[in-house]
Amino acid sequence: MTQQPFKIIDNSEKQLPCNIEAEQAVIGSILVSNEIYDEISPILDAQKFFDPIHLKLYETIEKLISKGLLANPITLKNYFENNEGLKELGGQEYLIKITKFSTSIKQAIDYAKIVQEMHLRRELIKISHSVLDEASTNRDTGTSGETMIQNAEKSLFDLAERGHFNQSFMKFDNALKQTIEMAKNAYQNEEGLVGVPTGLTDLDSRLGGLHKQDLVIIAGRPSMGKTALATNIAFHAAKNIEKKRSKSTVAFFSLEMSSEQLSTRILSEQSRIRSNDIRRGKVSEKEFEQFIETSKNIFNLPLYIDETPAITIAAISNRSRRIKRLFGLELIIVDYIQLMKSGGMNNYNYNRVQEISEITQGLKALAKELNVPVLALSQLSRAVEQRDDKKPQLADLRESGSIEQDADVVMFVFRESYYLQNKEPTVGSIEHAEWQTKMNEISHLAEIMIGKQRHGPTGNVKVEFEAMYTKFKDLVNK
Repeated sequence: MTQQPFKIIDNSEKQLPCNIEAEQAVIGSILVSNEIYDEISPILDAQKFFDPIHLKLYETIEKLISKGLLANPITLKNYFENNEGLKELGGQEYLIKITKFSTSIKQAIDYAKIVQEMHLRRELIKISHSVLDEASTNRDTGTSGETMIQNAEKSLFDLAERGHFNQSFMKFDNALKQTIEMAKNAYQNEEGLVGVPTGLTDLDSRLGGLHKQDLVIIAGRPSMGKTALATNIAFHAAKNIEKKRSKSTVAFFSLEMSSEQLSTRILSEQSRIRSNDIRRGKVSEKEFEQFIETSKNIFNLPLYIDETPAITIAAISNRSRRIKRLFGLELIIVDYIQLMKSGGMNNYNYNRVQEISEITQGLKALAKELNVPVLALSQLSRAVEQRDDKKPQLADLRESGSIEQDADVVMFVFRESYYLQNKEPTVGSIEHAEWQTKMNEISHLAEIMIGKQRHGPTGNVKVEFEAMYTKFKDLVNK
């Protein structure tokens, strides 16, 4: 015969979703067999119980079991002798009665999931009330509707991810299993990659692709090709997703260039028609047909471009969460850090170094939270221009040492031809002939210099750069 619940709920409690019988079954099962707690604890914590007495009972059970002590009606008695709430339910007799709701491990897990579900629904109601209250009362506080939406999205995402990202500790054997799985995937992959491929063979060989949870920085002076390299990587990553037919996307936050400019670059690269010619309409009929055919081939590319200028780290985080929730997410690209805002500019004592530090910390946290690589571009300081040796160094990272500190990988884009072309001697001179020979040798060359890598060696990778198509590719004759 089915036992009736012992808890009487008043009308105010009925307004919130709960299942008292499921709570009784979970606690009763643990009191009969403490081993069940190990199966339920990944699903529940005390705060997910609706009934205040059940919350306190579960808290006490957790403490006893964590100390290696037995948790049953007899051991709990000493903790609740003077508890008025439990006395109203019948005192120790209530503890004995709920053990009659005990069940098998499988059923107890099912009941724990019901308790978790009711908790989620109550939290959703709480978030909706909070949004309603904030939207109704904050008319004159300066909080914008966009900020309220971002706050609401973050609350919803945190609620959805709770229990996954927020699990702070992992037993070593679980971490070891993940490492073995990673090595297995790399072994089975024809390219020997674990991370997101960049499309450049030698660079992928050095990095093993762009790894999940990593913050990867591409730095360089203006006109070195940072955006071109990032665009090449974004396109290749998106094509790889398309090839695998996986439900995922690449998110490109372009703070400097418009979405039209980025798509023009990609079309130029793939159709091998100069981007400048595309913009001016200076293309032949054959080239135009090639242009249209290429656009058809990449029309459904899983690539999302956000062109919001001066975007904040909070906005990038919320929009990335939304993309992951709706479409899946494999890679985030930000072009570039120095054009971002941290959101803390209202503080009078706030300076740019602090702001960049907050941005890089936020990007690294986002990479870990969403379990994807974040590729962010960064400007270098003018100190490079003042040296004879123009090759960049970690010390040249502009405005903050936190970029180097927070990043897992720092790469520099360097093209010697950019500096050499500004030193053209007088035409017809011996020096000019020597200069022209040197320019012919290096005009198509670029170096990707790995200045920092947590997972492997540093070093330089030579690649080919086709300036007219803004395309980086593997160097054929090395």
